[in-house]
Amino acid sequence: MRFSELDGAAVGVWGAGREIRSFADQLARRLPNARIVAAAFDEPPAQEDVRAALRAPRARVVSVAGDGRDAVLAALTACDVLVRSPGVSVHRPELRALREAGTPVRTPTSLWLAERGGEGVLGVTGTKGKSTTAALAQHLARAAGRTAALAGNIGVPALDLLDGERPQVTVLELSSYHIADLDTGPQVALVTNLFREHTDWHGSERAYRADKLRLLGLPGVRSAVINARDPGLAAAADRDIAARHDPAARRERRRRAAGAACEDRLDVTVEPVLYGVREGWDVGEGGGVARGGEQVASAADLPLRGEHNALNLCGALTALEALGVRPKLPEALHGFQPLAHRLQPVSERDGLLWVNDSISTTPESTLAALLSFPGREVVLIAGGQDRGQDYGALGRALARADATLIGVPSTGARLVAAARDAGVARSRATAAADLAQAVQLAHALAPAGAVVLLSPAAPSFDNYRDFEERGERFRALAEACEAGSPE
Repeated sequence: MRFSELDGAAVGVWGAGREIRSFADQLARRLPNARIVAAAFDEPPAQEDVRAALRAPRARVVSVAGDGRDAVLAALTACDVLVRSPGVSVHRPELRALREAGTPVRTPTSLWLAERGGEGVLGVTGTKGKSTTAALAQHLARAAGRTAALAGNIGVPALDLLDGERPQVTVLELSSYHIADLDTGPQVALVTNLFREHTDWHGSERAYRADKLRLLGLPGVRSAVINARDPGLAAAADRDIAARHDPAARRERRRRAAGAACEDRLDVTVEPVLYGVREGWDVGEGGGVARGGEQVASAADLPLRGEHNALNLCGALTALEALGVRPKLPEALHGFQPLAHRLQPVSERDGLLWVNDSISTTPESTLAALLSFPGREVVLIAGGQDRGQDYGALGRALARADATLIGVPSTGARLVAAARDAGVARSRATAAADLAQAVQLAHALAPAGAVVLLSPAAPSFDNYRDFEERGERFRALAEACEAGSPE
């Protein structure tokens, strides 16, 4: 379903946030005859506030608190489409009931992609690295002389791109929340990696991974780009490629996948394009990037620290090649600005470097951050909302790196236990009551030349609004600590 088809239609809306605000703005300006039904299943909103937010003074507002669940479902079932905020899980029973009743469910991003048809769009997803990869792709496309926009989870909401001249390249960062019911794909679809994440929204790890990977097989996708260094993705790509050339392998793949706990399956119509392999774009000698085994840019040329970020660059370059865009390296990297809260230096004094990596909400991303400072001692501050992550591998990595760990609530105690179990001395794995105490402890424990790294390996929602607020709090605490004035 396309955005332009909604004029005069009955449109249900569920949720809030910037995408819904963008949708409401475009609807009011472009399709004034649409009839809006706003639904609230959780907290009952003030009706006039909802109408003002949706820029729809005649909108009908229904809520479970005021009208009852059955009445709300009946009102939405009568709509031609329900437009949901990405934060509203497609796995909720109410949305399942609506789909079974035949009511299409879409996000604003889905409506834009259908309107655009996916042409010239590079869709980027993955558990980690998608924002950096997307930002790199836009920067490199512009350096290659193309007009390029950045939208989705990063940049502007996709529907905002209806205004102004159509760019030659649109880089669209997509979360699993977008992809779960997306019906039109981008021309090029890229998956950076898959770790355990967002199981509360998806219901299980299997569902999360399947919702992510469905991006690669959507109508309109002409190139499916996959990180070959991610073991699960690499195995899935190998099975897919083998199955294309061997029907027996295809049958075996389906048989094995049906009984596997979490074996990834690709449902793609095109053969996957891999990066992180010698034949294509890969991390080269000393942490630079290479193409076909030949060094193209050294680590010193790259604007980002860490092998994982060099791999993000390889993904962006591979995807741009699929769009026919070939930036010249290393010149094209000049001027790229790293994103905030991603291995972001926030203070340095007397050889002690403070680094904000608050975006790292999984053990895997924190492990990558830990490995980004070779030759320097690291004091890691980690911990946050408990989503049942396994910290065993991170504990062993801390022991190998001879790093110091300061755990903060809510998962800090589990992190400390994992580190001690792996052999980290008790004096170098300790818990703090909060982030402020952790910063003070880090300052006391860190020797000259060390790195104090906030890389939490957990989400922030137990104590902070989001990872940005957590990162800003760390920055303020680090600066105050260095200035000798406790905050």
